[in-house]
Amino acid sequence: MTSVPTPAPVSNFLRTIIENDLAQGRYAEKRWAGRPGPASVQRQGAIDAARIRTRFPPEPNGYLHIGHAKSICLNFGLARDYQGACHLRFDDTNPEKEEDEYVNAIIDMVKWLGFDWTNGDENNCYFASDYFEYMYEFAEALVRAGLAYVDEQSADEMRATRGTLTEKGTDSPWRNRPAEESLRLLREMRDGKHPDGSMALRAKIDMGSPNINMRDPVLYRIRHVAHHRTGNAWCIYPMYSWAHPVEDALEGITHSICTLEFEDQRPFYDWILNHLADLGQLSRPLPQQYEFARLNLTYVVTSKRKLLHLVREGHVDGWDDPRLPTLAGLRRRGYTPASIRLFCERLGVSKADSRIDYSVLEQALRDDLDPKAPRTVAVLDPIKLVLTNYPEGQTEICRAPRNPHDPDAGQREFPLTRELWIERDDFREEAPKKYFRLYPGNTVRLKYAYVVRCTGCVKDADGNVVEVHAEYLPDTKSGTAGADAIKVKGNITWVSAAHAVPAEIRLYDRLFADPHPDAGDKDFLAAINPDSRRVVQGWLEPGTVADPGQSWQFERLGYFVADREASTADKPVINRSTTLKDSWAPQK
Repeated sequence: MTSVPTPAPVSNFLRTIIENDLAQGRYAEKRWAGRPGPASVQRQGAIDAARIRTRFPPEPNGYLHIGHAKSICLNFGLARDYQGACHLRFDDTNPEKEEDEYVNAIIDMVKWLGFDWTNGDENNCYFASDYFEYMYEFAEALVRAGLAYVDEQSADEMRATRGTLTEKGTDSPWRNRPAEESLRLLREMRDGKHPDGSMALRAKIDMGSPNINMRDPVLYRIRHVAHHRTGNAWCIYPMYSWAHPVEDALEGITHSICTLEFEDQRPFYDWILNHLADLGQLSRPLPQQYEFARLNLTYVVTSKRKLLHLVREGHVDGWDDPRLPTLAGLRRRGYTPASIRLFCERLGVSKADSRIDYSVLEQALRDDLDPKAPRTVAVLDPIKLVLTNYPEGQTEICRAPRNPHDPDAGQREFPLTRELWIERDDFREEAPKKYFRLYPGNTVRLKYAYVVRCTGCVKDADGNVVEVHAEYLPDTKSGTAGADAIKVKGNITWVSAAHAVPAEIRLYDRLFADPHPDAGDKDFLAAINPDSRRVVQGWLEPGTVADPGQSWQFERLGYFVADREASTADKPVINRSTTLKDSWAPQK
């Protein structure tokens, strides 16, 4: 399913469950017809060649975010490691919020992360809407068996009679209506004869159950809304808690891995599957649901509702804004698939909720890029440095490694000239203690070039420094015999003013200044970091080719990437991916 290199798997409770199931032959006789279907279809199939089947089941109502990446890596990774198959399934049971745009974006991101859903000749990409007819047939079977009924209470009435955590629920007045009557009304619901909210199909379980999810949950509700795939063919739509187990069973899923908020739904999951199997609708062995802790990351919000608000209200520049935790945003920010897989691998899998600091994600990117990203120099806040004793019009070539960790990458070459751009912060008229860069009388090395001695500066009428002056020491060029003749404590980066490439550089930072922007009753919009995006006009080392998606380490500054949407050969637009070290860590 994927050819991407992966580290040795770390054991966790899910791997232990799978290994025990395989050792006991729990699914050894499970049949698979090569396509989803009920018992009548699967009985015709051969023994499933996939030892396990997992699934990644997003709802196409938004863009995937970093939390989804954990589920993607987990489900596809387990299937890969145990010679199984992982399905991509779109849970498109809520037509009011789902769009083809989101379907396409999800497919794009799963592929970008390095996974696919093929297994031999199988293309295991499915939609819940593919199963609407099966779900309806199963619902009728439950009604005929006296296990479901049509309720005419309003949503508010159902809510009022459902009870609380300490009080039992109250039976609906329609709970014991004859099966034939419920069946007739269900068919009328399907045929569009009743308005929204006037009726619902409910499972008949136990209104006194201590688990509120077992108090006659709703299976179908009426919604006269067009669906992005089925159009107006349906006006009743299944609830997720009903659709989820049915979809798993139709697809022959063995291990249905969910996040912890679905733990209380597991009894209903099992109730549905066991009753449908008893009625001959589904084949055993049945899927089993297991829960793990979702990814909670500091300094972000991952609620689709809140992300949608940020996008629609213009707080960010679309779903792929580099400040968002969406996978599209992280890709545009410069995160690599390998870095996100590494991040997810480091998190592990547990049943205990925890909040991961954003710096862990940033470090995964550094660790991925450091050994392979080419180095180059950029100046983001430029001030001119004039080497007053360097001949005007003279140019000489300096050399540096493309990547110090990869000798085979070779050397890069760039010119030294009389006038250079340096970072404004590399000069002080009056140097503070332990400041080792340029100030009058001090010597520093121009990295990969000469040692220079600062002789002063030029100011404008307002007293602002506009130009720094220095003299170079001719026998001190890096790589020559005299390079170590003069010891200096400071190195500064530079680019030739005559040859540097102008670029728009977008300095992205965390979108929120609060590590828990939406905790409790907080207004997450009030926590937006006003400095999360700054744009500067900088200069790049000549020879830096800003192909969209190209990443570098800008020496001394961090990791940067050419913007996928805006960068061109003539007008480079560069995004900061992350700094060289955690700039948000408490200062000691």
